[in-house]
Amino acid sequence: MSTETEKQPNGLDEKFFERADAYINLANEHINTKVESRLVSASLMFASARFNAWISASGFENGEDLKARKKELLEYFTNQYTSMLEENLDNYADNYDLYMGISKEQAKK
Repeated sequence: MSTETEKQPNGLDEKFFERADAYINLANEHINTKVESRLVSASLMFASARFNAWISASGFENGEDLKARKKELLEYFTNQYTSMLEENLDNYADNYDLYMGISKEQAKK
């Protein structure tokens, strides 16, 4: 039996990018209120870390079991973040002018 998650690339469900875009839009709203982007980025990373710690903890019976698997959990989340960041940095490098709103005329200058 196949689930929707199994049909998506890398095991992602069909709403993966929709949810990601919603978080990005919320972060952009905070930047648009004149908050420095680095501060919004730090808040977003903390929120992700806090949520992932909660998700991880909810899979265990007690704190000792969670502590015993901490290294494994850190490795998983670190590898996932590194992979996603590398992919997005490459994507921005390859599409820099388009993504950063630079016109062909500006790029020639």
